[in-house]
Amino acid sequence: MKLITLQIKTSLDFQTNLNELKELINSCEENSLILAPELALSGFSYDRMDEASTFSIKAIEEIKELSQNKIISLTFITKKDEKYFNTLYLFHNKKIIHTQSKIKLFPLGNELEHFSEGDLKDLKILEIDGIKIAALICFELRFPELWEKIKGADIILNPAMWGLKRKEHYESISKALALVNQCFVVACNSADYNMAKGSAIISPFGNVIKDDSKNKIETIFDKDEINKVRKYIDIGLNKK
Repeated sequence: MKLITLQIKTSLDFQTNLNELKELINSCEENSLILAPELALSGFSYDRMDEASTFSIKAIEEIKELSQNKIISLTFITKKDEKYFNTLYLFHNKKIIHTQSKIKLFPLGNELEHFSEGDLKDLKILEIDGIKIAALICFELRFPELWEKIKGADIILNPAMWGLKRKEHYESISKALALVNQCFVVACNSADYNMAKGSAIISPFGNVIKDDSKNKIETIFDKDEINKVRKYIDIGLNKK
């Protein structure tokens, strides 16, 4: 399986963003896991929340149809009971496999004023074709107690809109997550002008594949790498 992180920009035009994302997804070969940045289709759009949540309904259906023999993940602005959430979807074989809404909202970005917190019980490890997958959304990367919730995952996804001024933080924490959890981390950050980029695929040994000039970064997922590091540097994860 290929792991693919899409390092793309988000414009003010939701439909253009969707068209470009679908084109990139279609360019990825079958048996790929594809991650797009946080709110890649709408950005935070605080002045257009209702419009964005309505657009998400359409976009979710269209992206679901592209997930035959692919795993696709990204977050959307969603609405429930007159509250807005930043919700991650995981698609596979034209089905919605999992959803989780962002639990830890970023206070410096006014998220607390516009979004409601997700439910901690939705943060879990999913198994797809024998591979254990989990996700942390952007700012959630900073919370060790959330790392504990997904200990034992083979792949941890992190869709983000992480600011340029904290680029080193994003890259360092993403690598630490891979080393501490002895797993692959797919870090996917926005390429907007004020964002840090730094998207990468990081191996359980801490090897980093990244390129800030590309909109698509990819590598092969090798389960043996996980098995080796967990066997020879045994911290108990081989029992998970």
